Amino acid sequence: MTTLAKPIQPDLRKKKINWQKVAVITLFAAVPMFLLILFTYVPFVKMIQFSFYNMSYTKNKGFVGLDNYLRIFTKSEYVDAMLLSLYYMAGAVVQLALALFFASILSLEKIRGAGVFKAAMFFPFLVNGIAIGYIFKFFFTRGFVLDSVLQAIGFPLDSLPYWLRDQSINNWSLVFTSVWKYCGQNMVLFIGAIASIDPTLYEAATIDGANRWQQFKAIILPGIKTVFMLNLILSITGSLSAFEPAYVVGSMGANGTATFFIKIHQMAHVTGKVGQACAMAMVLMALILIFTAGQRLFFRYVMKDSDNTFNAKSNKAKALW
Repeated sequence: MTTLAKPIQPDLRKKKINWQKVAVITLFAAVPMFLLILFTYVPFVKMIQFSFYNMSYTKNKGFVGLDNYLRIFTKSEYVDAMLLSLYYMAGAVVQLALALFFASILSLEKIRGAGVFKAAMFFPFLVNGIAIGYIFKFFFTRGFVLDSVLQAIGFPLDSLPYWLRDQSINNWSLVFTSVWKYCGQNMVLFIGAIASIDPTLYEAATIDGANRWQQFKAIILPGIKTVFMLNLILSITGSLSAFEPAYVVGSMGANGTATFFIKIHQMAHVTGKVGQACAMAMVLMALILIFTAGQRLFFRYVMKDSDNTFNAKSNKAKALW
């Protein structure tokens, strides 16, 4: 006669709560949350409140409603400052294109000294922005580095423009400093993203007779879409809040180089109009959110076909191997 094994009964006893552990976790979570609320969210709420007042650091002249916001879109100096962001956006597109170009070459081709090239390209990102500003301020100064190089290859000094004074070219000169600084950082991020792509996809594409450009469109670009979107969002939002090149190289926004962020700085810390500066900061934040949402929608709907191509290539490579 066999005996049936007794079913294992779950332990229904309540576990003893370790109140000391709970207290430590609560304390460690409460301190950073308190600091976050005190130094981030409370100032943000106050900034929204101040944007509806005509006030300085010492005086509050009363509630003005939307007057501060209307002034931003009716005065030409503020509108022109916002339009300067288009220069930096164009520079961001060039910067991403160069970074993706170099990353693709270094990832797909075996190049001697590639590590040295990567380090040289990434080095500008490690340099402080203010230091880069002063470097390029002397680089573009009349008769200094850039002019000396151009004279050495045959350009007379009188035919060269004033790189930081001529308003038809000075903003492009400042954009070049941003491209030089951030191109290497984006290149390294792209290289890391390309390295995560399954190498059998390239082999399957090669069997199909695809060249490097076709492999780039069908494999690399869809495969790094997430990283590309992140870099694009950071680059565009950084373009809207460009500060260091125009402030340091452009001598605090002289000769038509004052970006919207510099206008906020001047309004708050030079003229002391805190209410107007807070309204400008809110407009800048709204622009950043709009551009970020627009880019996400672009990649969600426009790049859908690229995702389908990438998935088809991936399934085919798995079938072959």
